[in-house]
Amino acid sequence: MTILGWILIIVLFAVGLAGAVYPILPGALAIYLAFFVYGWFFSFEPFGVWFWIIQTLIVVVLFVADYVVGAWGVKKFGGSRSSIIGSTIGLILGPFVIPAFGLIIGPFLGAFIGELIVGSSPSKAAKVSVGSILGLFSSTLVKIVLQVIMVVLFFIWVARF
Repeated sequence: MTILGWILIIVLFAVGLAGAVYPILPGALAIYLAFFVYGWFFSFEPFGVWFWIIQTLIVVVLFVADYVVGAWGVKKFGGSRSSIIGSTIGLILGPFVIPAFGLIIGPFLGAFIGELIVGSSPSKAAKVSVGSILGLFSSTLVKIVLQVIMVVLFFIWVARF
């Protein structure tokens, strides 16, 4: 059972970290679930109230930052609400429609189309689309850093016990 527990934990960590890059995967929630798997297979004793408070705050920050940082990139380049919505739709649908490059092309096209819908010029729409990609990359970097911190904190807490 010990081996199965650790396999599940490692798989959940891997899925979680992959979710930082591939938005269809559950990301931080998979990492958070790994903590419960550890508790169910081994013990919840290493995890005190501070562990749960810190990890929960990181998850909340991840969800908020994921939207805010992505939207910031679009807004910083003069985008409208329509381009933010288009970028988000492109981020979700892109990987399915264009499997190899949809993660980047989807938000770009979504922001571009969203900006054209509100009557912007093609050059402004292109500029906003670049902002959506920069927002995506910034958001991904923030997610990777915070999710790695979650995993490192887990191992620190478990090693202390």
